[in-house]
Amino acid sequence: MTDVAGAENSASAQRRPGGALSDTVTQGARRLAALGHTTHRPAGPLGPLVEGLVGSLMVLFGSLGVGWLVSTSPIARLPWIIPLRTESLGVIICTVALTLGCWVMFRAWLRLGRALDGFGPKTLRTVNLAVVLWSLPQLVTLPIFSRDVFAYLGQGRLVLAGEDPYTTGVSSLDNWFHLGTDILWAESETPYGPLFLWIEAVVMRLTGESPDLAILLFRLACVAGVVLIMVYVPKLAALHGVDGARAQWITVANPLLIISFISSAHNDALMVGFALAGVHAAARGHGVLATLLVVVSIGMKPISMVLLPFIALLWAGPAASWSRRFLYWTWTAGIAAVVLIAVGVVQGYGFGWLAVMAGTGTGSVFWSPLGIADGMVTTVLNSLGIPSYWTLDTLKLIGRLLSVIIVLALMFRGDPRHVVQRMTWAFTALVVLSPIIQPWYLLWLLPLFAVTGIRKDWQFKWVVFTVGFFLAFGASDQLSIWQFLDMDQQMVVLSLALSWACMLWLGLFDRGTRWVVYEGWNLPALRLELPRRRRESA
Repeated sequence: MTDVAGAENSASAQRRPGGALSDTVTQGARRLAALGHTTHRPAGPLGPLVEGLVGSLMVLFGSLGVGWLVSTSPIARLPWIIPLRTESLGVIICTVALTLGCWVMFRAWLRLGRALDGFGPKTLRTVNLAVVLWSLPQLVTLPIFSRDVFAYLGQGRLVLAGEDPYTTGVSSLDNWFHLGTDILWAESETPYGPLFLWIEAVVMRLTGESPDLAILLFRLACVAGVVLIMVYVPKLAALHGVDGARAQWITVANPLLIISFISSAHNDALMVGFALAGVHAAARGHGVLATLLVVVSIGMKPISMVLLPFIALLWAGPAASWSRRFLYWTWTAGIAAVVLIAVGVVQGYGFGWLAVMAGTGTGSVFWSPLGIADGMVTTVLNSLGIPSYWTLDTLKLIGRLLSVIIVLALMFRGDPRHVVQRMTWAFTALVVLSPIIQPWYLLWLLPLFAVTGIRKDWQFKWVVFTVGFFLAFGASDQLSIWQFLDMDQQMVVLSLALSWACMLWLGLFDRGTRWVVYEGWNLPALRLELPRRRRESA
């Protein structure tokens, strides 16, 4: 940048008292103000690739001490594992390793995006390589961030025992507690789709009394879902004129996806994978195949049912008349109903999953809009001495009604060329207006937003912030620590403190990642000058 004052000011600076010092400070201030706008270009993607692998290995090591194990697992009796899980020093080291490993993966993810800035056809292979390298250690981690996979074990046993998981909780089984199921699930019906019950039953039949092997098989099933996501994200991005490599980087190389879909073995990976495959098939005009693929997605988690009316719109085409749209809505609903009825008859459970889906969502989380509203309303009512027991149920009903209205509005209104965007916002309405928003719910929406275009402004910043928030929450929330150590709260505080320190460092000081915070705001450069002394008159 050329100095506005030019040479004349330089000469006058030498003549006036303190002028040189003032200009020096001014230049330093300008450099400081431009710090956020400096461009840090890594030499290439090799550094981030290795860094992400190191972070993933750190998460693996940390999980050995604070990840979840069933009491009957032979892993818990390995001599070198015992001190990591039963001694204070081992638990502290593993908590630190797990938390820092998450942030090393997070840093590698951002650095990889910077190294590939501009992306292009050849960079997709690099992003896919990153996903593979960073995911491999997570195949053998102990479950972290969630205990849902242990519920899969119990529900698979229920199916094999001839019980109906839509009416019976796992507490009806012998030895259920020793297989790791959270007590919150003990009396609960399964919220999963009917097709996933078959996967649970097959896994438990194959593994018998080996829960560790069962967890590995569930992970491999989720890997199949991640592979589907990897295949269809670039394809859907190309249909929308979006860079496929960038969409893949934002979505699949994301450490929250790798940990939530592989380490935690959430069946959401299968739901999202089949949903994206269905959207792509519909966009290419293969409506029957698209409907069947989305039905498989519903069979994993019924929430993806919201996609069906938009699949019909894609199938009908952008120039479809209203009569044609209603016809394709009818066909799509008919195909889905026939398949799901057939599955219900074969299983013997009917549409029990619909009743469970209608009744799920007890409680709330503090970051959901309904949870925030409930907290505010409850506080006001309690301060006035008015009973507040009814607030959450009322807000939940309002949220559901509002989400249905939004979905219907997006079905009937909007640009016919932007059906996928409308579908994305309809899905978002269901998630955001729910009292419970789990960290992995973001991953239902992120691929759809990525393939339709996430700008490099506040939109990408919001993605990064959300991923960081849920990484910090997940790393501290689900730690398995023996009660006799009495260290639960201390480790939560330690993990959160490390996460806050990492967020501040990466956002404000780290040359490889601070660009996320500083760039794109178009802020004017600050100019700080020392006050100039006036010349005293003779």
